[in-house]
Amino acid sequence: MFSEKRRKIIKAGLATALVAGTNPTLIRAEMKKQLIKKAIPSSGEDIPVIGLGTSRTFDVDKQERQFKLLPVLDAFFSNGGSMIDSSPMYGASEATVGRLLDKLDRPKGLFSATKVWTDGKQAGIDQMQNSLSLWGLKQFDLMQIHNLRDWKVQGKIRYIGITTSHNRFHEELSTIMKNEELDFVQFSYNIGNRTSEETLLPIAFDRGIAVLINRPFQRGDLFSKVKGKEVPEWATEIGIKSWGQFFLKFVVSHPAVSCAIPATSKARHALDNMQAGFGELPDAAMRERMLGYIETV
Repeated sequence: MFSEKRRKIIKAGLATALVAGTNPTLIRAEMKKQLIKKAIPSSGEDIPVIGLGTSRTFDVDKQERQFKLLPVLDAFFSNGGSMIDSSPMYGASEATVGRLLDKLDRPKGLFSATKVWTDGKQAGIDQMQNSLSLWGLKQFDLMQIHNLRDWKVQGKIRYIGITTSHNRFHEELSTIMKNEELDFVQFSYNIGNRTSEETLLPIAFDRGIAVLINRPFQRGDLFSKVKGKEVPEWATEIGIKSWGQFFLKFVVSHPAVSCAIPATSKARHALDNMQAGFGELPDAAMRERMLGYIETV
């Protein structure tokens, strides 16, 4: 059972969603200027619904190649971006992020998220200290793994989470979510893979756990599915101008989802992704229409 504070935050979010979904007098021109944010249930802190993943795309070891990714981060932060997610498992990604943040003079508003992937207490501590050094930080906003309460108390981590990218771990993940006090959970969810709607998303909503979504494009497979097709005209009514925005708005419009973290190495894609975080989100009827369309193409 979650706290009364969490209940109020979730109820407030639902009330906002209902108004946005049913009020015909909303002025869309004004809504386009609005950056969409959702509250972290455990604290009430707002974060933008579109973040940035770094798996594969930021795994670049040479500095000259790393600096070619500067336009990606510039497009991200210039359009309200905040959450950047990485991991020691992503090769040189953490080092790349750190160097690029230095080049951008450490933009304000960064929400830093990474992971710890190792066995043994000291090995875990060493890995997290190394990640702090690579990012150039004194504190991570979010560390995603199990049993890190000591680091949270010491002020080196603001939020604790756990993550997976594989459906085969959903049963184990759901057990942890039901029995542990987590701030965040991260897993895969997209319009082509909705397995997490069965258990993980409902548990997160009921327990007041913020949800980060990886692989919102099903590793590019969704774009192959709609190749050569125009975005339906009815989808443009809520400001959707590309298939990337179509897929992202579907994901982040789920009531339990806090933020999607698509990965890209191209500035134009980063800019397009960020536009999904502005304006209007699909209501329940629009989500059904989007799903029905994708199931028939």
